Amino acid sequence: MDNTKEILQILAHDFPNAKSELVFGSPFELLVAVILSAQCTDKRVNTVTPQLFAAANTPQAMADLPIEQIEEIIKPCGFYHSKAQYIKQSAQDIVQRYGGQVPRELQQLQTLKGVGRKTANVVYAVAFGGQAIAVDTHVFRVSNRLGIAHANNVLDTEKQLMAAIPPEQWADSHHYILLHGRYVCKAQRPLCGECSVRNLCKYYAENNKNDVRQ
Repeated sequence: MDNTKEILQILAHDFPNAKSELVFGSPFELLVAVILSAQCTDKRVNTVTPQLFAAANTPQAMADLPIEQIEEIIKPCGFYHSKAQYIKQSAQDIVQRYGGQVPRELQQLQTLKGVGRKTANVVYAVAFGGQAIAVDTHVFRVSNRLGIAHANNVLDTEKQLMAAIPPEQWADSHHYILLHGRYVCKAQRPLCGECSVRNLCKYYAENNKNDVRQ
């Protein structure tokens, strides 16, 4: 039985104001924050970006900022050498190819240097109100645990979620699943006892075969 609709309805009730927890003031600031969030918590990113955006908060300013300065500021986010390159490259690309404005279309976002599919999906959905499902580690883990997806990689998970969820719900569903993974269905120790969708969850059923609930 496909429980996707019911699961999402419950998660929507659990997270009625679901949105990105990254703090940003423009599409470019969001783009930078998402790049920094790879293998790093949003909370930590939000402690770093004020200093970074004080130094440069437009594509042109970031393109002009010495990469060593970017690295020094973003070091707490980890992988700072590669992330600094991605940030600077994408800023240069926006300046050179898009007149200093972050492109609004998903396909264009995906052509920016240093911008992967997940980052493009987030910016498209959050900054520009588009419909996309960004599959990060939380969304990958939770959607497969719940049984909404049955995939071994991020791309197949995204395709399966897009097939299972109505297009007009893609962006919101991304946030519901992500926040559920961040606060309840954690990687190492999922809080199944506190989970509102455990009776619909494939992972819970497989790991609690003797738990009969009324």
